[in-house]
Amino acid sequence: MFTRHAISSLDHPALAPYRTLRRPIEHVRQGIFVAEGEKVVRRLLNDSRFEVVSVLLPDKWLAAYEPLLAAHPQTVPVFTADCRLLEQLVGFHLYQGVLAVGRIPPPPTVASLLANAPRPRLLVAADGLSNAENVGVLVRNCAAFSVQGLLVGETCASPWLRRAVRNSMGNIFQVPIVETASMLDELRLLRAAGVRLVAAHPHTEQHTPATTDLTGDCCLVLGSEGDGLRREVLAACDVAAAIPMPPTVDSLNVTSAAAVFLYEAARQRGRQ
Repeated sequence: MFTRHAISSLDHPALAPYRTLRRPIEHVRQGIFVAEGEKVVRRLLNDSRFEVVSVLLPDKWLAAYEPLLAAHPQTVPVFTADCRLLEQLVGFHLYQGVLAVGRIPPPPTVASLLANAPRPRLLVAADGLSNAENVGVLVRNCAAFSVQGLLVGETCASPWLRRAVRNSMGNIFQVPIVETASMLDELRLLRAAGVRLVAAHPHTEQHTPATTDLTGDCCLVLGSEGDGLRREVLAACDVAAAIPMPPTVDSLNVTSAAAVFLYEAARQRGRQ
């Protein structure tokens, strides 16, 4: 169900989140996120149980979205406008121009992840990822390889920032995410529950993804884009493994490294 509101200005109070697209941290503090792009908004409406606060789109897109909106269990306010008006939101031509605001759901806990995830469990923990786009791609990787939960540390960019949601391509609506105030505490809980902590650490020659046992309950622990894992986080892990590299290359981007490790986990577990 939906109600349509044709607008000729951006002054409506309900449009405040769209007027502040460049201040996404404020959105997270308010418990909301912005979904940007045709595919991401479609997945929010069709494939998730998230509360949809509103939708904003060009007039020409309403017909395409009308079946989804009509079937939605909520009554969603839909604001439609001329494309030239919507371009004022970001100061340049909006690709597709389809936007929506959703409400961030209550996060699961590590205990609930462990209780609900079938074994062998596969989790990912991200510590110190400052780039929201990298966080979004990591979420997408997690969805691609059936990761049952993503732990995001206190030193990470929020996965609910606009660029993170966009780069996840809407897969953030499917991957359970724990935003933790203490990554070390959560890793200790996992370890106490028998989950093996595997650090993706470029400065080791002892193990590679292929020589690391990823068949049992395990959590891949990833560090920051520049410095890698904090010393205390690395020390909390059971094993560290590195992707073999030629001497002319230091390391892969953190999201590329995650994809390599997660593919290897899928291979070892017999997933084709």
